[in-house]
Amino acid sequence: MKMSELKDSTLEELLATGQKLRNEMFTLRLHQASAQLEKPARLRILRKDIARVETRISALRNKAA
Repeated sequence: MKMSELKDSTLEELLATGQKLRNEMFTLRLHQASAQLEKPARLRILRKDIARVETRISALRNKAA
């Protein structure tokens, strides 16, 4: 997910996307703990995507305030 994809999203969409990414991260961590994780790089990608979403949410909230 690129920042340009997040530019046109509303706050509600970003919150939903963040929650979805967090749920996926949780699932992957469970698979990692049970040694069933096939793509460990996906954890790093998800962590960065969550940070991008949170950054955009913060920017929108600061702009509204």
